[in-house]
Amino acid sequence: MSTAADRLWLALDQRLPAWDQADYLNSAVDHGRALGLLAGGGWPGWDGLLDLSPKIPPLASLVNGTVMAISGQAPDQASWALALWHGLLLLVVACWGRQLQGRSFGLLAAALLAVAPALASLRVDYTLDLPVSAASVLALWLLGRWQAPRGGGWCQALAAALAVTAAILVKQSALLVLVPPCLWAAGRGLGQRGRRLQVLAALALVLALVLPWLHHNWITTLGGTERAVVESGAAEGDPTGLGLASLLWYPRLWGSQLGPLSVAVGLGGLALAAWRCHHRLPSLLRQPLRALPPGWPWLLGCGLSGWLFTSLSPNKDPRYIAPVLPLLVLILAWGWRELAIWLQPRLGRPASAGLLGLGLLGATGFTAQQQAQAIQRSAGSPAAEVMASLRQRLGQRPGTVMLVANSADLNEHTLTSFGRLEGASVLARRLGQRPQDHEPVLAQSQWLLLATGDQGTRRAAARQLSRRVRSDGRFQLVQRWPWSQGRQVELWQRRPQAGSAQTFDAPFIALSRGLERGVVGLPPLFAAIGPQHQLDPHFLYQGRVDQWARRRLSQRPDDRDALWSLALLEVLRNRPTSAAQWFSRLERAEPSNPWPGAYRSVVLLADWRACAAGRGLETPTTQPSAAAIRQALGDLSRGLCGQPQALGQLRQSLPAAIAAVKSQIR
Repeated sequence: MSTAADRLWLALDQRLPAWDQADYLNSAVDHGRALGLLAGGGWPGWDGLLDLSPKIPPLASLVNGTVMAISGQAPDQASWALALWHGLLLLVVACWGRQLQGRSFGLLAAALLAVAPALASLRVDYTLDLPVSAASVLALWLLGRWQAPRGGGWCQALAAALAVTAAILVKQSALLVLVPPCLWAAGRGLGQRGRRLQVLAALALVLALVLPWLHHNWITTLGGTERAVVESGAAEGDPTGLGLASLLWYPRLWGSQLGPLSVAVGLGGLALAAWRCHHRLPSLLRQPLRALPPGWPWLLGCGLSGWLFTSLSPNKDPRYIAPVLPLLVLILAWGWRELAIWLQPRLGRPASAGLLGLGLLGATGFTAQQQAQAIQRSAGSPAAEVMASLRQRLGQRPGTVMLVANSADLNEHTLTSFGRLEGASVLARRLGQRPQDHEPVLAQSQWLLLATGDQGTRRAAARQLSRRVRSDGRFQLVQRWPWSQGRQVELWQRRPQAGSAQTFDAPFIALSRGLERGVVGLPPLFAAIGPQHQLDPHFLYQGRVDQWARRRLSQRPDDRDALWSLALLEVLRNRPTSAAQWFSRLERAEPSNPWPGAYRSVVLLADWRACAAGRGLETPTTQPSAAAIRQALGDLSRGLCGQPQALGQLRQSLPAAIAAVKSQIR
């Protein structure tokens, strides 16, 4: 019934996927293509598959991409994956409720979950909050069954371990609700002879399944998490820590998230149950957990720890508490049940059941009203029509359109999701917010998308770029579409007579060669690579440079330009083993240059090969900055390789290395 309501809502609502939603759609398409299930892709190899999830784990995208192969790739069609995750969540809550109080209680909890406004919104919002909620609640339920006094079976331990792994591989934020219960269950299990081996086996299984992705993407994951959580929370002014403001941040939302009627009836029933037991209050206060029915202490502990640890997160978006809401629904369902039990002898079983049904209908009506008010009758922008036109013009050829505007219904993620329909590969990227990016955009872009009026960005440089494109004779207007508020969206193309767009091949080779000068070569490299990967998101330049360098080495095996280019390419491709091999080759070709060895150590440390990273760094060098950096890298490598005395030396060498890096950059 809830899925039918969701499909009706999606049919009526015409909004386009915004930044986050479109980004998750694109990730699902990436993984569906990698599995060979969607047109336009193929198996990229294991490393290539891991490349597709640099910040967020891949499991949800793998599942969603598989669903797309059956349902279709358009946003409403792809949303069938949310129905799958919601079905899992309903099933788990119903089973958990049946375990606690019987079948009717499980159905009541599932019904309250289905009519919760926050979860109803997530069922039609293409994010990972519903998948991570379903996977996390499944993990907590199975873990609770294993740690219970009557649990402890091997199948239960392995099932719980697989569920915990699945939740982490959906989104790493699952750790906020999983870590405390997992530590509690593992600690108790290690203290019992019959479960000790099960704990170790479960831990080994979780690590074996999570570490391949984490090992491949740990640097980008840390960077992405810092930007999405710490920087975003600070920009939005969210409270941090466990102060009163943080602790009350989510509870003040629960009335609207779970429904005021559901919360009022649930709390009223719980208060009634407490009043009925007031004569046992002294004993309950002495041993509150033992007085609860079996299974309830675990549920309450999971809910409490999930709320506390989620409150620690600096970014407090309302949807981030979603994994805790099903646990609260189970607790509120207990209050509904207690109220029904109190009413039965007074009104009779049919009347009490009727009142319960009326309460559910009232809660359903509130949620339906909220959802109806959220329906948007228009798409908001012509993003779908724009990319359909580009797909028709480009066919199956890869293409990139540069975008200046930035709004919820017209942004690079949304445009890309429409540009990849029907097996196409038309990507949108946004560049031009800085004046120094204007010349590369004008020199290399083939397609540009401009807008009149308010473009969703306050940066004067972006508006200046729009004016420069319109006045630049190398570009011509090919099509325009009406936007909202009297605005228009314009598609501009490089004129054929303007010549081909410039390539990045020669600048890349020169920048890679600049690395032989050490840290001083990094700032210009970073300044150029970032914009270039927006201008060329297909990374076509990398294939051309790779072919050129290998041909050059076949003629001159010690060609420095080719060796430095290949080493840098492998770093950008996140292939530390290959990068280390090229840097080792450069060490042999340039024995007096201290920097190839330092770079080799860095990529090996990134590959978690600390022992290999420290070899060869003892060679003396006459460059003070290089010596300081190599000394710190050597101490770090030896320390991570099991030499604790090196960590003590790192306390002196690391500050010196940081100072050397700063002086080089300046």
